[in-house]
Amino acid sequence: MGITRSISPAPRFLPDGTPLRNRLLAALPQELYADVATDIRMAKVKIGEILLEHGMPVKHVYFPNGGVYSVVNQMRDGALVEVAAVGFEGMLGVNVLLGDLLASGRSLQQVPNGTLPKLPVNVFLKHTANPGPFRAAVSRYAQANLLQIMQCNACNVLHRLEQRCCRWLLQTHDRIAADEFLLKHELLAIMLGTARPTVTVVMGALQKKGIIASRYGHIRVLDRKKLEQTSCECYGVIAGHFNRLGV
Repeated sequence: MGITRSISPAPRFLPDGTPLRNRLLAALPQELYADVATDIRMAKVKIGEILLEHGMPVKHVYFPNGGVYSVVNQMRDGALVEVAAVGFEGMLGVNVLLGDLLASGRSLQQVPNGTLPKLPVNVFLKHTANPGPFRAAVSRYAQANLLQIMQCNACNVLHRLEQRCCRWLLQTHDRIAADEFLLKHELLAIMLGTARPTVTVVMGALQKKGIIASRYGHIRVLDRKKLEQTSCECYGVIAGHFNRLGV
């Protein structure tokens, strides 16, 4: 179970020579992708760097080719919580397709994995203005992302922190496609809407069970099956939405 699957029968590359993994770009016909790729730029991003700020104009949309990016909401008291996670299956700034040119939520990098393709928002809107493969792929992703947000909201209210943590680790494991990845407890606490010491306790419990190993900002998945068993139902539900919609 998960969101990892083949995205293209023939290899394609980004302007810097990096193999293309982003599903939305990979879904484009070759001629259209070649046209779009002339405007793609590769951005160097740091962990925690804010790419889109809530209420600010969207100048670029981003198509992760690896890593994990989070969309978070900030409350009046400054508290932050994740409302959606984005990897190579999607994009940051999808709301512009729906006519809203201001960022919804704060988008930042959570787990690094190479450079980040970006496209000027006016170019993106030009290519998605009329019905076609680009607009269709992004529309399906927008629907899947909405269903993800709905499920995560229910998950944050109804499920235990350990279950939610396992769900997040599973989704990251899928997107990174590697057993080990960088993940700071401070950022994971934001994603789960809790305090850093609480996350440390939960991660310690998972480590004692032999599910993960955690050290110096590195997480290693030791037992994927146990991680799935400890997670709540939301991991499977969200994966099912993405698979059903073909994203």
